Amino acid sequence: MDQQEYAVGATRVAAGRPDGRAGGAGRGTADAVLAVRAAVRAEAADPTGAVPGTTPADGDDARSADAVHDAVHDGGALSPDPGLLRLAHWFAAATPGTADDLCAASFGLYPARHLGAPAEPADPDVSWWHGPTAHGLASARTREARGESGLRRARRDSAALPVVRSGAKPGGPGRHRKPERNRATPEAAATVRPPSAPVARDRSGEGSPTVESSATESSAVESSAVESSAVELPVAELPAAERRIAARLLLAHPLVTASGPHADGFPLIRRHRDWLAERFDTLLGYRLEVGPWHARLCKAGLGPGAGRRLEHPATGAPFTPGGYAQLALALALLVDAPEQLEYRRLLDAMRAAVPEPAADPADLDMALATLAGWQVLGDPSADPADDTRVLTVDRELARAVPAGPPALADDAADLIRRAAEAEPATAVRRLLAETPAVLVADLPEDRRAWLHEHRLSGPAALAEFLGLEAELRAEGVALLDPAAELTDLALPGAGTLAQAALLLVERLVEEVRPLPGEPVDGDVPIADALIDGVLGDIADEYGLPARYLSDRTALRRDSLDLLHRLGLITPTPQPKRPPTWHLRPPAARFAPAPDLQPAPGSGRHSRPAPLVPSPPGPRTGQRA
Repeated sequence: MDQQEYAVGATRVAAGRPDGRAGGAGRGTADAVLAVRAAVRAEAADPTGAVPGTTPADGDDARSADAVHDAVHDGGALSPDPGLLRLAHWFAAATPGTADDLCAASFGLYPARHLGAPAEPADPDVSWWHGPTAHGLASARTREARGESGLRRARRDSAALPVVRSGAKPGGPGRHRKPERNRATPEAAATVRPPSAPVARDRSGEGSPTVESSATESSAVESSAVESSAVELPVAELPAAERRIAARLLLAHPLVTASGPHADGFPLIRRHRDWLAERFDTLLGYRLEVGPWHARLCKAGLGPGAGRRLEHPATGAPFTPGGYAQLALALALLVDAPEQLEYRRLLDAMRAAVPEPAADPADLDMALATLAGWQVLGDPSADPADDTRVLTVDRELARAVPAGPPALADDAADLIRRAAEAEPATAVRRLLAETPAVLVADLPEDRRAWLHEHRLSGPAALAEFLGLEAELRAEGVALLDPAAELTDLALPGAGTLAQAALLLVERLVEEVRPLPGEPVDGDVPIADALIDGVLGDIADEYGLPARYLSDRTALRRDSLDLLHRLGLITPTPQPKRPPTWHLRPPAARFAPAPDLQPAPGSGRHSRPAPLVPSPPGPRTGQRA
């Protein structure tokens, strides 16, 4: 099914279609679905057909369906939407990975994810394993100092440091020593570039002052995006810069409101909504809806195994299947709820709709906090522990959240498949726009053929639209964001986890990267002992915060998870055993430049010394 028809079906089936209400709940004209439901309930209450409390003549007067709906629902039971209630059951029965895929397919609220720090230009037929790297740019930071949550090298006697190997800074000790930060030249400082849309930063900084400072700077950039573009750019370039800002903002945040954290970009979206709608539909098959109070980019699913998980907006904890189920269940009730809703009444309705099993309080808190972050729910009460507090419901935003129609699918797997269906051109462009890198080996034959035929023009069109840079290599294509803004995960990034993951991937590449001429079938396996050994070396050289110092297993788990989500490593499941890990070709862009003739190491997992044939000696019986 075409993605546009699919998304339109979501609005019609799952939540009813808004027909011109000016903003959120109770802000304007009638909603057809609510009017029909209210009329049915009113007729059941009064066989004469008049709304309770009015005369037949009064019932004929023009009246807002929202007002009718609130009057009928005042103190009554909430009615869940059947499609979203069905989706909640699918979430509850899903495994964690399937639940993430189902979330991307049904809501489509995931942000784009791109790598930064482009490497030097190279021949497109060069492999990532052997081509130029972004190591100097990606790793440009000093080792002697750090923020509160960053890594720093432990001080040691210079005589105890290892010898310099390929890729290390010339003349400096340390096998993995990286170049220091280059000071910006006056010419570079004076260079003016169009401002780009602010997006969410990596949360791997664990609430450190460094991350808070970055968030403050990002907020300052958001508040001055429009003004800075007007000051720095010539008048003739303003429309193109504004469109790019708006497009990047929507790709990073598919739901933007006029009063939310990205309200400064909302006027740009409204100003260029026709152009943006046409470009998103042509390039990606996404439908853009822009109203007076919100803009919604309806993204497609990413398919099995490629879903993006939701996280708690305050703690960053990943959603569980139970959390997704509570989110869908709450939405099923809120799309048709009164504008002012008691918190206790919402909980009672959720328990009545799905009585078993009882909801985990952590899952419920995760779901309600996410709805509050999307501005579907507002809480004017000053005491969050008060069960009698009244929630403000924005029904229009609640109806804008679903992007995939659960009523059209047979089960969760069918919904995930339907959401990712598209013609080869659209499917490949979606992967380029949403994922860090697209590898030819991962594509079906028809999509692989399209990418081969449009290897230059396809990525170039998206790069121009979104302000990205295309990096073509023998294994595939990556659209890079040098500003490191159009991504929810940053590498390099602030915080212990991001820095440890960067050190881990660059050292793993140095150990197992194939040499030119060596047979390699895409990914390269990594021994578990090598991962543990490298993480141990990082801990010894840099020290770790208390969280990871006492739990090395958590460091391994979190580092591998971050690299996996960035597409730099991939697991291979094994029955009754933990998965084995493989390095992916794009990981090599974060390592030092390859040494084509490396010296053999002495470690257990080091590359063995090449066998050099000895010169032929005299034959037996022959005089020397």
